Amino acid sequence: MPIYDLVVVGHFALDVIVRRGRPVQGALGGPPTYASLAARKMGALVGVISKIGDDFPAEYMRFLNMSGIDLSGLKVVEGARTTSYVLEYLNGDRKLVLKARAPPITPGDVPADLMTKAVLVSPIAGEVSSALVAELRRHSEFLCLDPQGLVRSFGPEGSVEFRGWFDVSVLSITDIFKASLREYELVVGTRRIREGVSKLHRLGVGVIIITLGEEGSLLSTGGGLYAVPAYETRIVETTGAGDAYIGAFLAEYIRGEDPVWCACVGSAAASFVVEAFGPARFGSREEVLARAEELYNRVAKV
Repeated sequence: MPIYDLVVVGHFALDVIVRRGRPVQGALGGPPTYASLAARKMGALVGVISKIGDDFPAEYMRFLNMSGIDLSGLKVVEGARTTSYVLEYLNGDRKLVLKARAPPITPGDVPADLMTKAVLVSPIAGEVSSALVAELRRHSEFLCLDPQGLVRSFGPEGSVEFRGWFDVSVLSITDIFKASLREYELVVGTRRIREGVSKLHRLGVGVIIITLGEEGSLLSTGGGLYAVPAYETRIVETTGAGDAYIGAFLAEYIRGEDPVWCACVGSAAASFVVEAFGPARFGSREEVLARAEELYNRVAKV
């Protein structure tokens, strides 16, 4: 097994996007899609650990293979369904409905000889456990957590509700924490940014990223809080932007780059994803770095 730069752990998703009450079209989604592709575009050697059902389209498998993502850690579970969401956008808000859920990812799914510089744990439907995170930590230099699927609970019809989540056993072995503002508040239990950041740093989290959509992101390294702008562009679809951000961030971080610069690279990578529907638009490394340079000159310490 190769030594990876990044391994992304979480479910793929078969997304159905709904606008104005009408389905637009289906798309391949989930962190193993967007984070992996963004990191790969930045030159990282990327693998995934995930599970899908036998309903996963062959064309998506070909697309991932042709994009250079190592799928040796992907398990197809016969008789199971791939995790699927309906994402409805209305007046800037997003409503999620879970239509299907693939089997959970377990510690036994982690190859015994796995070696990676960084691992991104990014569940979307509660598919990871604290035991899995602990096992992954043993195989990586850096562990990054995106808790998006840990702050969700699901009703009988798949309706998604948000809940608080705070697991010291997981957070204390997390090096990098990335979340949207809403998810961040559900984890730290406060709307006071600095108070929540201090809470995570005290547990040992070294880098904290809070994404703010079109307003950019906040980055804390313990030595300061920085406002990183978003790159202004024409937005077609925002699904996957946060995943692309962290994928590109990690691709630079494992090179030893400054976290503020890495955040600019993440923001730049996300700006390409939102310019198209689904995982269709990822800038080249050169294009992403050019936009990142523009953003770096506008970073402010707050």
